[in-house]
Amino acid sequence: MTRSIKPMSVMPYIILGLFGLYTLELGMVGILPMIVERYDVSVAQAGLLMSLFAFIVAISGPFLVLLSSRFNRKKILVIALFCFSICSVLSAFAPNYSTLMALRILPAMLHPVFFSAAFAAAVSLYPKERATHATTVAFIGTTLGLVFGVPMTSWVADTFSYEASILFCAAATLLAGLGLLLKLPRQVNSAESFGHQLSILRKPAVWLAIIATVLVFTTKFAVYSYAAEYLKNQTGMDAQTISIMLVIFGVGGVLGNLFAGRLLSSHLVTTALLFPILLSAAYLILYFFGSSSFASMMLIVFVWGAIHTSGMIITQMWLTSAAPEAHSFATSLYVSAANAGIAIGAWMGGVFINGYGLKGTIWCGLLFAVLSFIAIAAKAVCYGSHSEAMPSAIKAY
Repeated sequence: MTRSIKPMSVMPYIILGLFGLYTLELGMVGILPMIVERYDVSVAQAGLLMSLFAFIVAISGPFLVLLSSRFNRKKILVIALFCFSICSVLSAFAPNYSTLMALRILPAMLHPVFFSAAFAAAVSLYPKERATHATTVAFIGTTLGLVFGVPMTSWVADTFSYEASILFCAAATLLAGLGLLLKLPRQVNSAESFGHQLSILRKPAVWLAIIATVLVFTTKFAVYSYAAEYLKNQTGMDAQTISIMLVIFGVGGVLGNLFAGRLLSSHLVTTALLFPILLSAAYLILYFFGSSSFASMMLIVFVWGAIHTSGMIITQMWLTSAAPEAHSFATSLYVSAANAGIAIGAWMGGVFINGYGLKGTIWCGLLFAVLSFIAIAAKAVCYGSHSEAMPSAIKAY
């Protein structure tokens, strides 16, 4: 590629694309009550919109990432973003629940392909010695999408309309696609052999890390998938207040992620072990002290958001540190494991809602928090020393 290209003329579009991707996947959380009313479905059925998306990512991710590694990266990024945009436009005007569900399939298949290609493209824009910086900058888009995509979708829906909230995501991905089409130079892949990348699957430490990642994300999304509905029914908040709370959740998430990133640089095992304990504490506080009080709920939601979001960087580090020799493929395994957890969490949360009401989501989260701790402890006991080999990309976060 041509080194005369200024990275910061391209990076905003990569960041915007990652933001749009995670808003597309998780924005449904913020408009869940509207989907329930609009399509006359149960809360558990509406939650399947996230479960289906995440399940497809989980089962297709590593295979599609390996397959796409042989194609021009720029074309992959642009085509994926345009597909995200088109599917979002169609989703905004979906006539029924089944159509809305079907329109989630293609974006879900393209999710891991875009994610992997976006980070590789970001690194290609900088000299090799600045690869860590490139990864850190690109990670901004992922973080913003994860912590602000939901509240922004909720706010747009409440302020304008349901359709506008989904078209907001379509606009973001369309703009990112056009920007990369015009600004990103042609990308030539130099992928490692399939055999070398697949060889990390022979390592027990990798499988323990994958299991831990699945369980952590199940713990997180058994509750978070139904956050808007929980706040509406258990605390009596209106749509506008819920939107504000989701923004506070996002602010807490950004700060929590940054703080966790710093802790991981020197206390990886301890930080990982503490995560399910702290998230359990946040759930119990929400369960016993959640109320209509705006002031107290601000604090509760902020703490919940900080702990919840930090699980993203903790689990990514936990898994990729187990296979530093094939970091890109390990990242694709992380994406798949995380989305498997999202799918299981949204599904199991719905199961507990059907059996025990909305508060059942808390008990579901606590159950999987215990299982998460066991999985993390198992890897820490058996392979703790290997876990301390932190990839430089995470150190810089």
